[in-house]
Amino acid sequence: MANITAAMVKELREMTGAGMMDCKKALQDAEGEMDKAVEILKEKGLAKAAKKAGRIAAEGLVKIAFSEDKKTAACVEVNSETDFVSKNEEFVAFAEDLAKLALTAETTDIEAFKAMAFEGATVGEVLTDKIAKIGENLSVRRIEKAAGDIVTSYIHGGGRIGVIIAASGADNDETKAALTNVAMQVAAMNPEYVSRDDISADELANLKKVTLESALNDPFTLPKPILNALLDKAAAGVWSEEDTAILAEKRADKGFNFNYLPNFLSAEAKAQLAGLAVADKETIVENKVFAGLVEGRVQKQLKEICLMDQTYVRAEDGKQTVGQYLASVDGALALVKVVRFEVGEGIEKKEENFAEEVAKQMGN
Repeated sequence: MANITAAMVKELREMTGAGMMDCKKALQDAEGEMDKAVEILKEKGLAKAAKKAGRIAAEGLVKIAFSEDKKTAACVEVNSETDFVSKNEEFVAFAEDLAKLALTAETTDIEAFKAMAFEGATVGEVLTDKIAKIGENLSVRRIEKAAGDIVTSYIHGGGRIGVIIAASGADNDETKAALTNVAMQVAAMNPEYVSRDDISADELANLKKVTLESALNDPFTLPKPILNALLDKAAAGVWSEEDTAILAEKRADKGFNFNYLPNFLSAEAKAQLAGLAVADKETIVENKVFAGLVEGRVQKQLKEICLMDQTYVRAEDGKQTVGQYLASVDGALALVKVVRFEVGEGIEKKEENFAEEVAKQMGN
């Protein structure tokens, strides 16, 4: 019998995506011949995973598991190619078991997690077996854990979105209910930060820069004195005769609402006006009214992207922020960590054209 080395098993596994033990047995049956071992795995259907590895898996489930004392929770996202498979009982059970295993993980590194012992093998090996059995590309995309005095969670859309909230404070029914409400807010509003303190100086500076540039490139939203000065420049030889005449006509009409002026101008005229605003940037940014406009827009964005500044969706007055809501429940309650997973977020999904696919196959 040929001497089967660990390196040979590893090579075959990388070539086929089959499980480690399956690769070892195939090599033994093939007496060490790599090509023959590949054929054996193909014949048994164990090499299917390799063919599916390049296919996009953007569907799936988010599952959450809690420790026995309810002080720690783990969240895992497991992906499949289709929504149909994400409802498969075996797939659901697999995701649930991985969430429980994630509670014991010492790191959130996905490769380290895939190397963890699981069902007599490793997570990665079991994953490969599931791919071969289910017939779709699957992936364990990410895991995360959170711990605190109080830990709550919320699952939305049958597992499309999962949220964990960990906080410090008194652990009672009232605080748990409040944090569950906040978890629902996170699921719905998807804040980028917990509070403004989480935004770095560089990120804040970039936000202000983007807001300023955006304002300049949308001149019709600028303060009226600045806009009128830009319109005067545009009419003084920059715009076409037609656009200049339209401006003169609308200015002469005392009842005209200038908010509708863009509807009457050419696309070229609007682009030229934005160009004038950008070219006059140094003068415009020194204008106190413009500075106030930019600051107001920045503050509005911060209220949208920072959880504690967001308007609490269940606020009776429609004004109470999440931070104010939590303070009203317990002034000592403080968020420690917020985790939000949404299935497939950030994955570029391939758009399939069924007619083209059929035509291609018929042509082949």
